[in-house]
Amino acid sequence: MFLELIATIFAGFAAAGVVLLIDKATRGRLPRWLAPVAAGAAMLAATISSEYSWYGRTAGAVPHDFTVIETVESRAIWRPWTYLAPFTERFVALDRASVRQNAVRAEERLADLYFFGRWAPVRQLEIRVDCARGARALPGDGAGGEVVWQEVGAEDTIVAAVCGEAAA
Repeated sequence: MFLELIATIFAGFAAAGVVLLIDKATRGRLPRWLAPVAAGAAMLAATISSEYSWYGRTAGAVPHDFTVIETVESRAIWRPWTYLAPFTERFVALDRASVRQNAVRAEERLADLYFFGRWAPVRQLEIRVDCARGARALPGDGAGGEVVWQEVGAEDTIVAAVCGEAAA
């Protein structure tokens, strides 16, 4: 976040500097308000570019064993351009190497999911999937409590990804 702030500030200074150089080359014929407007426009463009390129940079940097299985796009009133082209703000990745059969129940699979979010730390979560039922649940906490299953169907992105890896 800090580096993006620095890059945005430098973009503003660079744009203002270019306008000032052009003004000097044209012997002061540009309006005085053009330098701060150019700086603001460059800072806005740098911020927008950073938002739209975050997903590609982050998803491209995950290990080869990871598969992106879900993305969440964002639209916001304070970013009116996102209504024309929303940007990916969060995504979920499956660690294919972590898919394994449950030692207690053979019909179940265990897998690790990773949740990536813009301006958020990466979170890891182990999940249980029953491929035959099309259900998923969080593993028990070890206290012997009941597992709460969600019947989501075989077309659910998480169930399909985990069961597809289990079959492979």
